[in-house]
Amino acid sequence: MAFDLRIPFRRAAATSAVPLGVHAGLWVRDWRPASARTAIEGSAAAGFELIEIPVPDAAGAADIALTRALLEDTGLDAVVSLALDTASDINTADPVISARGERRLNAAVEFASAIGANYVGGVTYSAMTKYAHPATSASRENSLAVLARVAGAARDADVRIGLEYVNRYESNLLNTAAQTAAFIDELEQRGVDNVLLHIDTYHANTEELSLAAAVQDAGPLLGYLHVSESHRGQIGTGSLDWAGLFAALAGSGYRGPLTFESFSPAIVSPATRDEIGAWRTLWTDPVALTHSAHAFLRDQLAASALLTTTT
Repeated sequence: MAFDLRIPFRRAAATSAVPLGVHAGLWVRDWRPASARTAIEGSAAAGFELIEIPVPDAAGAADIALTRALLEDTGLDAVVSLALDTASDINTADPVISARGERRLNAAVEFASAIGANYVGGVTYSAMTKYAHPATSASRENSLAVLARVAGAARDADVRIGLEYVNRYESNLLNTAAQTAAFIDELEQRGVDNVLLHIDTYHANTEELSLAAAVQDAGPLLGYLHVSESHRGQIGTGSLDWAGLFAALAGSGYRGPLTFESFSPAIVSPATRDEIGAWRTLWTDPVALTHSAHAFLRDQLAASALLTTTT
């Protein structure tokens, strides 16, 4: 039986055709109890329907129980994300590093399942780093093989795996929607049917002919979007063609989430700041930023006829 690539949201599906989400990194730098409460309650107060939670470094039973309780109390859905690093790269021929990456991916699936999330996305196919050389046939093959095994375990847990392609400075393997679609096709030839394509508008703005072209190249595999401004600051204040993107999404019949992502060195950890090059402080108030983003996205959905609500 074919696997349904659409992420099954229990709560968001009742309120809108296209769920709006927000990345927890706008609120907090870790997932300690106080941070989890701030991020989840703040996201709900801003009007969002789901929150994207990066996998905690060492999630325990207490973290899982609190997260589930907060999600239930606020009515939010959740998705999970991570980015492999050089010590856990599966885009490699090194068996030790690859095994470490496979363990991280499997742990992410377990965390997602434990908190009731059905999606693990992000840079799941390579390290998020500037490589000094192109991907090799051996490293690419290893990434495919690892992902096929991880996806098999994820399928048993009703979890989808997302491949978020990033710009050339953050991966040497997948930089465009077309490349990612071809990669997923190879996984499908190996019997994998629960991997979807994840577009991040910040990265697509660097690598694609247009955001609309990226949506077209992704086709029916597109299941998740990060909506992030060209400068990763307040959405709607940069150079991205939002009208063109939303028109393309409406034309394609897209019904997956739109998750707002922005990073500020005022919020993220120094390690994350350095990893993604968030050198400039474009904002300091997550409350104002998230409320503004929610209003902007609702306006774009309404203008493109993607917005359908029961309220």
